[in-house]
Amino acid sequence: MALGKGLGSILEEVGLAYDSEISTFEESSEEFIDAQEIEIDFIVPNPYQPRKHFDQNAIVELSESIKRHGLLQPVVVIKKSDKSYILISGERRLRAHKLANFDKIKAIIAQVDLDNVRLRELALVENIQRENLNAMELANSYQELIEEHSIRHEDLADIVHKSRSHITNTLRLLKLNVFVQSKLLDESISQGHAKILVGLDSERQKSIANTIIGQKLSVRESENLVKSYKNRENPRKEISKDDNFLLDYKIEIDNSLEFKHKIKKNCLEIDFQNKQEIENFLSILKKV
Repeated sequence: MALGKGLGSILEEVGLAYDSEISTFEESSEEFIDAQEIEIDFIVPNPYQPRKHFDQNAIVELSESIKRHGLLQPVVVIKKSDKSYILISGERRLRAHKLANFDKIKAIIAQVDLDNVRLRELALVENIQRENLNAMELANSYQELIEEHSIRHEDLADIVHKSRSHITNTLRLLKLNVFVQSKLLDESISQGHAKILVGLDSERQKSIANTIIGQKLSVRESENLVKSYKNRENPRKEISKDDNFLLDYKIEIDNSLEFKHKIKKNCLEIDFQNKQEIENFLSILKKV
């Protein structure tokens, strides 16, 4: 099954749950979507939900808001059996309801039939398109889609409506060690900080990440810190700035190129591993 095939209409229905008033659903979408109060205990999370980190303080605040003002946007579910539903969108809202000890929640029941493959795709694509994911969760989602469907970065970029460079740069985060990934996941460091650490050895990644967090360094300050480490480890002869201008762009080049490469003085050397990489590179040149 091609990735995304048949998902357009489903995503459109999910979009209605966010972008339309409930009255609009009831007046114009009854054929496809039903809104009603359902028992919270009957709702099970989507087993393929890519989002793993939830800010507990934000859940508490949302719970208090729902107590005062009610639920303004219903969750979206699909029916699994007579008394069982799978959650598609709105896990924060569902958690907030449970925290408030509510028995029921307003839900949009999307009348669609999904197998496990399409359920996984829907969870990933819906989260990606709505930008609800942390950068690390996004990287894992992209990787899962690529491996599941054996597609290229360019293909995934078209499917999720992101640039190829965004896909490639996000996937580079998977090269970070587990400690740094966890700090990115809990937002102790930003994606900008994390990108700088890609390519360093595991211990150096951890050391610099701790320094960034402890000293509250900006991305630029972190870049300078990484440069100073690299300069101490790889001293080179003093040469003029003009002769060494390419090194000023090393971090940007490393974060932008998905191909194996080396920077030598004012020379960029790309090592293509196969024919596909050459074709990918040529397609990039055509877009420049």
